[in-house]
Amino acid sequence: MEIGVFLPTSAPGPGQPVAGDVRASARFAEDSGLESVWSTDHLIASAPMLDSTVALATAAAVTERLKIGYGVLLLALRPVAWAAKQISTLQQLSDGRLALGVGTGNPAHGDIGWRAAGASFEDRGRRTDEALRVLPDLVAGRASVLEDGLEVTLAPGSAMPPVLVAGTGPKAMRRAAAHGDGWIPIGLSPDEVAAGVTELAGLAAARGRTGPRATVVAPALDTDPGRAAAQLSAYAAAGAERVILAPTGAGWRPDYEFAANVRRALA
Repeated sequence: MEIGVFLPTSAPGPGQPVAGDVRASARFAEDSGLESVWSTDHLIASAPMLDSTVALATAAAVTERLKIGYGVLLLALRPVAWAAKQISTLQQLSDGRLALGVGTGNPAHGDIGWRAAGASFEDRGRRTDEALRVLPDLVAGRASVLEDGLEVTLAPGSAMPPVLVAGTGPKAMRRAAAHGDGWIPIGLSPDEVAAGVTELAGLAAARGRTGPRATVVAPALDTDPGRAAAQLSAYAAAGAERVILAPTGAGWRPDYEFAANVRRALA
């Protein structure tokens, strides 16, 4: 069971500043033995939020082992070729440490960010599926035919990072089975994770693929590291390979110290 944490790239609420040092938090996570750091993503959210790609590049630049992840990238908010260029560059500059979480966006943020980007909020699911279809070739530097028929090749290419698809609805589950190396649910119990992993295994098998394992965001854990570690063992038995602990609002350092203590208790 691996443990990740969110970078301090968003504010706790509207009108509040983004509080946190991405460089210091990434270094602390690596020094504490945590597996990964993750960045949220949006153009205009319900609270201030830094750009995810720039934040992840910053975290990669000050670390050597730590994995960096989009948690999650809104692919449909961007032209897919631009997204592929950023993903490929970040994968190269981080020496292959990138994990590509992908989602369609939380409706709680509204559609203003989508309208500002000239993207369709209503069509975001279909556009995400189309982006995932062409993304591996684009990132790898192979010729790819975009939705409008244009053939493009991006150079230089890089190794395609693992794709982790977020969501628990029927469309999201089909997307994870078709394109995902991993699946990202939020706040599910171990029993719910086990049921989802079993469902995904069946959906993936029908496509000739292996079912993705789960990365659980914001599991409900005890505040005692030892008891929290025991709870994570249940998640591992359910088919989860990683958890990403949610911020508590107390600043990034207490959350990171708790995550490190849970990791030590697991060991």
